[in-house]
Amino acid sequence: MSKYPLTKHGAALLRTELHRLKTVERPAVIQAIAEARAQGDLSENAEYDAAKERQSFIEGRIIEVEAKLGNAQVIDPLLLDSDGRCVFGSTVEIQDLASDEILTYQIVGEDEADLKASKISVISPLARGLIGKSAGDVAEVQAPGGKREYEIIDVRYE
Repeated sequence: MSKYPLTKHGAALLRTELHRLKTVERPAVIQAIAEARAQGDLSENAEYDAAKERQSFIEGRIIEVEAKLGNAQVIDPLLLDSDGRCVFGSTVEIQDLASDEILTYQIVGEDEADLKASKISVISPLARGLIGKSAGDVAEVQAPGGKREYEIIDVRYE
């Protein structure tokens, strides 16, 4: 498996989720299975079936999160020699040249992406168009709605 880029914050979120899954979710579902078993006949026990399904989901997510953390490449943009260029983890202020709208995004890993929090995935068309550019550059982005142009106003490393 290839390296999985994450910000320090994203790695911390995954570690927190893994801890919660192992210490809260897993024991709770084991308890629910035990209680459902105690009710007797398992062939028509909806609570048992639901608990087993939930257990399967939790175990699968634990495996997925452990794999991501095991292959994580935690990137701190402050430590990169980026020379003012847009890189993974940087926060970029851009202006949509068609609408003059000013937007600010942080380029993050796939699991960290949250448009409402102004975090875009490194594999998104916008992030791919911005990476390597500096303040003053214009990035052409092939978006689903057609080609868009953005001028980079500022690049910050937080």
